[in-house]
Amino acid sequence: MFEFSWLLVVLPLLSALVLILFGSQLGRFAPWLGVASMGVITVIGLLLFFAMISLPVSDRLIIDSIYEWFAVGDFVVPVALQLDPLSMSFVLLVTIVGALIHVYSVSYMSHDPNQSRFFAYMNFFVAAMLLLVLADNYLLLYVGWEGVGLASYLLIGFWQYKPSAAAAAKKAFIVNRVGDLGLALSVMVMVFVFGGVTFELIDTEIGSAPSWVPLVLGLL
Repeated sequence: MFEFSWLLVVLPLLSALVLILFGSQLGRFAPWLGVASMGVITVIGLLLFFAMISLPVSDRLIIDSIYEWFAVGDFVVPVALQLDPLSMSFVLLVTIVGALIHVYSVSYMSHDPNQSRFFAYMNFFVAAMLLLVLADNYLLLYVGWEGVGLASYLLIGFWQYKPSAAAAAKKAFIVNRVGDLGLALSVMVMVFVFGGVTFELIDTEIGSAPSWVPLVLGLL
């Protein structure tokens, strides 16, 4: 069951891509594609959550390795998802709330000629958020964080012809870049000190690291 966890990220991402490329051809069915993708991943999230809590407490940490992103010498970055009670709780929060927002938006955005683009942005936001909460390493988490920031910018500035929306989007973009810098520097420090970015490696090595390392990582 847990080997299908990648669908949580891929399905809304594929839906977003289809809506961007073919949204105008889908017409009034475009919003329902976004809603359908949310419905499917909500069901998957529920199934994974109940499968997780049915396991013994000692077994409630599952790493779903999808493929090796890249490797340079001993530095290896996998594309892997970490499933545990905390991450699965956030999966339920993101999928259920996201699905409700999608359903509400069908009526709310029905008058807008660009509603397919709106639902593409919404699907992309959900995919990025799920990658953020399920990532097995800090570099993949950073990718998810960047995706959430981009989706936030696109959604806030969706009605870009409104000065207030354009100004708010710019403000969100600038604020997110500040957070991006700290997170990016933290990942660089981890690579330099520990030679890797997986949660397991950092948790194991942080106790024996020089005292300045946890201080710098905490401040960043």
